[in-house]
Amino acid sequence: MRRKVAAGNWKMNGVKASLGEVEALKPVVTGGCDVILCPPATLVAAMVQAAEGSGIMVGGQDCHWNESGAHTGDIAAEMLADAGAGAVILGHSERRADHGETDDMVNRKTEAAWRAGLTAIVCVGETEAERDAGTTLDVIGGQLDGSTPDGATGENTIIAYEPVWAIGTGRTPTLEEIAEVHDFLRGKLVARFGSAGEAFRILYGGSVKPTNAAEIFAVSNVDGGLVGGASLKASDFSGIVTAAG
Repeated sequence: MRRKVAAGNWKMNGVKASLGEVEALKPVVTGGCDVILCPPATLVAAMVQAAEGSGIMVGGQDCHWNESGAHTGDIAAEMLADAGAGAVILGHSERRADHGETDDMVNRKTEAAWRAGLTAIVCVGETEAERDAGTTLDVIGGQLDGSTPDGATGENTIIAYEPVWAIGTGRTPTLEEIAEVHDFLRGKLVARFGSAGEAFRILYGGSVKPTNAAEIFAVSNVDGGLVGGASLKASDFSGIVTAAG
């Protein structure tokens, strides 16, 4: 059985005062699922300290593929690990769109995450135009192939499917549409990695809320969620954590 994951992406939100949400979340972290919170880089070390002893893993939202160098504004995977992080989100649609990240760049970042001992959360997802054009599976299949290095395993890599048109919009695909994509991704992983492809966790992201988390997490090959806005407040995220395990 694959262990469910409730992962929160705080995006560009949060200051030190926000860390009280971590304390408020602790009572619902019972060990029934893996809980990961990914705050801005400025809060990683402080959140690690705030989450100590709770079972909450802290992650970054991006990393560079180099260990160090002249890359102003970037952060190395080793720096995240040094701050106490255990995971990092890579290839999020907002990074792909806002910063021109390609599959090859995500691939290199994923290998850097492994190099630093981090779990890579590799994101794939189609835009509304691609969904309407009927190319969803072609798009996410290509992203999965190009963004995931050959060394990927169920231990060092988590896949996250996020339909771009459902992020922060309140729109959510039907359960049948989610199942179609997650079953497709599972098939791709098994075709490439053999039986080891069954070990990868595939998360769904895109307007996940406490009110719909349980039914989404019950869908075939959905192993939890990568949650945006609803992860900022413990009062919201706790319901999602409970739904995951």
